[in-house]
Amino acid sequence: MSEEHLLTFPCDLPIKVFGRNRDSFREAAVGIVRRHFDDAEVSEQLSREQRYLSLTIVVRAESRSQVDALYRELTASDDILMVL
Repeated sequence: MSEEHLLTFPCDLPIKVFGRNRDSFREAAVGIVRRHFDDAEVSEQLSREQRYLSLTIVVRAESRSQVDALYRELTASDDILMVL
C-alpha cells in the first residue's frame, strides 16, 4: 500500500505534540494549528513530574498537503519538542 492511501480525506486526524510544561509551548502549538484549521479539539496530559505536557489535537483534515504544512510548521517551532 502506498503512503497516499494511508488516509482517506476528509478525516478526523489526532496529532500528538510534546513540549515543556510552559504557557509558551501551549500557545505556540495551538496557535500553529489554528493557522491551518478553523476548528481543533485539544486535550492535555501532564507528565508524572509535571515538567512536560502532551497535547492531543484533533483536526478535520481536508488534504495531505494541509497535514504536511501543519507538521512542517509544528516541527520548526523551538517551543515544540516532538510531533507524532
